[in-house]
Amino acid sequence: MPQDQVDPAEGAGDGRPIVAFDFDGTITVSDSFTAFLRWRAGPARYALGMTRLAPAALGYVVNKDRGRIKARATAEFLKGARRSQLEAEASRFAAEVSGAFIRPDAALAWRRWREQPVRLVIVTASPGFVVAPFARGLGADHLISTEMAYDADDRATGAFATPNCRGEEKVKRLRAAFGPDVEIRAAYGDTDGDRAMLAVATEVAGFRVFNGRP
Repeated sequence: MPQDQVDPAEGAGDGRPIVAFDFDGTITVSDSFTAFLRWRAGPARYALGMTRLAPAALGYVVNKDRGRIKARATAEFLKGARRSQLEAEASRFAAEVSGAFIRPDAALAWRRWREQPVRLVIVTASPGFVVAPFARGLGADHLISTEMAYDADDRATGAFATPNCRGEEKVKRLRAAFGPDVEIRAAYGDTDGDRAMLAVATEVAGFRVFNGRP
């Protein structure tokens, strides 16, 4: 099972290079967190929530802070939910949508790398509990993601426990997990938030190379 956090000593001692895949828009056809929130809430509740988030959406036009608007959406739709409930719902969501969600050309590239002596890592800005079922289905070695914060009763606080995992944060998290000298042999992404990760890849920097649809 992939781990949201990798023990640095374990990761650094493995020796195999990393092949890092962004998730949303790279492996998938759309954003998994948004799709999960819509699926979980249902049409009426989702529409109401999006109406309440309109000021935050307008704020994003000015501040361009994806982490802030994501946190607002988390508070609107998930605050108070138990961790176990969210994980169970995410598993059901993945089971229902994965056939229409995973890009076939991305899956093919993933399988080809699987034949090499590398570690396949998903590095995503989406919350780990949403992506984890997909990562398990793909056979990912590790998952690095934005992590939810939970209170003493294991309920979502509506905030995040880690910085938004995009941009330089992706490289920082990879090196924290696997060691500062880890080789990132290949990296794949589809937005500006992936460019820092692609820039440190030693062999393949795949930007928007997957466009297949199920």
